[in-house]
Amino acid sequence: MQKTDVKPAEGKIGVMVVGCGAVATTFMTGVLMARKGLAKPIGSMTQYDKIRIGKGENKKYVHYSEIVSIADLNDIVFGTWDVYPANAFESAVNADVLKAKDIMPVEDELKQIVPMKAAFDKDFAKRLEGTNVKDCKNRWDMVEQLRADIRNFKSEKKCNRIVVLWAASTEVYVPINMDVHDTLEHLEAAMRANDCKNIAPSMCYAYAALAEGAPFIMGAPNTTLDIPAMWEMAEKTKMPIVGKDFKTGQTLVKSGFAPIIGTRCLGLNGWFSTNILGNRDGLVLDEPANFRTKEVSKLSTLETILKAENQPDLYKDYYHKVRINYYPPRNDEKEAWDNIDIFGWMGYPMQIKINFLCRDSILAAPVCLDLVLLSDLAMRAGKYGTQRFLSFFLKAPMHDYTQGEEAVNHLYQQHTMLKNALREMGGYEADEELD
Repeated sequence: MQKTDVKPAEGKIGVMVVGCGAVATTFMTGVLMARKGLAKPIGSMTQYDKIRIGKGENKKYVHYSEIVSIADLNDIVFGTWDVYPANAFESAVNADVLKAKDIMPVEDELKQIVPMKAAFDKDFAKRLEGTNVKDCKNRWDMVEQLRADIRNFKSEKKCNRIVVLWAASTEVYVPINMDVHDTLEHLEAAMRANDCKNIAPSMCYAYAALAEGAPFIMGAPNTTLDIPAMWEMAEKTKMPIVGKDFKTGQTLVKSGFAPIIGTRCLGLNGWFSTNILGNRDGLVLDEPANFRTKEVSKLSTLETILKAENQPDLYKDYYHKVRINYYPPRNDEKEAWDNIDIFGWMGYPMQIKINFLCRDSILAAPVCLDLVLLSDLAMRAGKYGTQRFLSFFLKAPMHDYTQGEEAVNHLYQQHTMLKNALREMGGYEADEELD
């Protein structure tokens, strides 16, 4: 098979992160520590996962970087925007995720990462009281200022390529409005008209990134990229986009455990999920309008794995509920509880309880790294538009709902999609079936 024309990962890659809170600073600190040999990037697929290439006597298992050209951690340059002016070192200390011994060795590098003024609208995150905010005449001016930030950062840091990553808070829920979000022309008109109801600040970041030739990654469940107008923008600029909302704790478990129930042909009466979380994300999600955005994202996973139309005896009318509770004492150490009511032979009921005491930012940081490196790979491979092979990392994978397409949320199917895409880009046969 002929190798895909993937441009080599040469030169510096600028990673511009929207938000300089717990997730962002844990990500930045981990990368800086790893490249000094002082920490290991555990949890990162691009750094650890091995996949099979070839069959039979030609079969071997290799790292991603042995198949395709992946950017080196040493070539990453970080930039950020945030509503608070504290530099990345101060923010990492304030986030209270990492111990001093894991921050101090890279203190100087973190202090040099100073947030640019954020494009912010308090109506979309009422619990935040930031002062490091751009003065924008309208949404179009917001886009233009962000584009200038990207150009200036790329020039000043001498970066060959840029990737923009949203690691900021969840915005209030923005319903998809096909009078505004259907075409790029309508979206741009709404930005120029300062339509602050239908145009969220995250849309301005996404538009600015794509316009400047940078892939955009949405790490929150915001309505941003999942509108036809942004799909059109990605096609026009020939930039890759993915889904939304980092798949870290509870949804990762759900996307991996639900297939066990389905494969074993057990029935489901109900699945109740609740979380307690005390960091800035928990504070923002304590606002009902912001939680609604997260709820829509988290609820979508189960319904695409255990389908009533495929197995009505097993999955008709099960009850699925998701809750997130703000609990400050827990800070970044999120606790997720799942109660699963199943039934088996002759309809007899059983229960499964899952209690996941996880660290939100520790799980999110490697996902940030993988999405950045693989989005950069997709761009260098000439792939643009929706990158379904990156669904593995997201709670809400991108899909064309206007054509009735369903997202793939089954964890093992997502992993197959990821492996096949890497094989193809490396010139090998995409030889696993997606059942």
